[in-house]
Amino acid sequence: MQGLGHTGGFSGACDRSELGNPPRAWCRPKTLTDAQPYLRMMQLVLCVDLDDDLGRKTGIPTPVVGRNEVEHAAVALAEADPEDSDVNVLFEGVHLFDTLSAKGEESVEVAAVTGEGRADVAATRAVGKELDEILAMLQTSEQVRVIVVTDGAQDESVVPVIRSRVPIDGVRRVVVRQAQDLESMYYTIKQVLDDPETRGTILVPLGILLLIYPLAVLADLLGLPGTVLGLTSAAVGLYALFRGLGLGGSVDELVARARDSLYTGRVTLITYVVAAALLFVGGVEGLDSLEAVQAQGPAGVGTVIASLFYGAVRWFAAAALTTSFGQITDEYLAGRFQWRYLNAPFYILAIGGVLHATSAFFLGFVDLGTLATVLTAGTLVSVLSTLTFAVVESRRARAAGG
Repeated sequence: MQGLGHTGGFSGACDRSELGNPPRAWCRPKTLTDAQPYLRMMQLVLCVDLDDDLGRKTGIPTPVVGRNEVEHAAVALAEADPEDSDVNVLFEGVHLFDTLSAKGEESVEVAAVTGEGRADVAATRAVGKELDEILAMLQTSEQVRVIVVTDGAQDESVVPVIRSRVPIDGVRRVVVRQAQDLESMYYTIKQVLDDPETRGTILVPLGILLLIYPLAVLADLLGLPGTVLGLTSAAVGLYALFRGLGLGGSVDELVARARDSLYTGRVTLITYVVAAALLFVGGVEGLDSLEAVQAQGPAGVGTVIASLFYGAVRWFAAAALTTSFGQITDEYLAGRFQWRYLNAPFYILAIGGVLHATSAFFLGFVDLGTLATVLTAGTLVSVLSTLTFAVVESRRARAAGG
């Protein structure tokens, strides 16, 4: 950190007769030159790398504070990836530091902060945390003001986070001159398409739209000309919903979990597949039950719902039992089994029995006495299973502790 002195003095700011002994607290300088000793300011040049290219590609811990340290980080990043635009950001920060230091008007410091790989809310929080570390490291009584140096609009999304901590004098966006010329158009397009986020945002909808004509030709040959527009519209709509709701990360996480389950031999992967098949069969059975009821005459809303439940609830309960047994097995193999997990199958049986009996009662298949018996049995099964496994778990805990 380089501290620079100020020109100007305090002589003549207050008349000695006005000061008293000791000087009065309300006495203030009379000119701007006289006020400079009270307005000392530190200028912090802050280089922002929101997606953490510096940390991921060089392994240099952040934040990086100091001219020599930032210059070393820039050289290391240039050696690791000469095409990374954050190299220019770091060198621009060093350049601004040298320029401001040469003016000799104030103290100057330069630092670099990084976010996280996804460049989302967690990344902006990481930048704010590193900025707090920098401010704590400076340990200066001078007012700190910031010049933010970035390489694009995405990194500038952290400006509100920075402004919440220190005043911002300006934002400097670094643009490579060659990228503005026509001769570098190919390089720019190549760089854009190499970025996974940009590639997914631009190419996927464009590819779907370009497939409309060949799909229309194929559908015309198959005698289904009206389905192409609907399928294409559905694909584009689903993609827009996934992007708009931010479900891409959730889908990626689900796929990763399924892959890990496959490689580690988790039973739940098989039980989920079986449960999906049972749910499908249950849906078909529910529709068949509805058609059978409607064939006997007009059906009201309550009868429609009851018939759907009557046909599907057995299969849905079987699907829930399958997944619960798979989850219990995985928890036991992983050493995390607890006795209360065994409540799930009994709850599923009780709920399935109650729903099936209720729907059958509304359809006239069982009488009120049978419905009351099933409701009572379902309640007793759930209560007794809860109490039984709670007692077993409590006694095992006391035995282990004693």
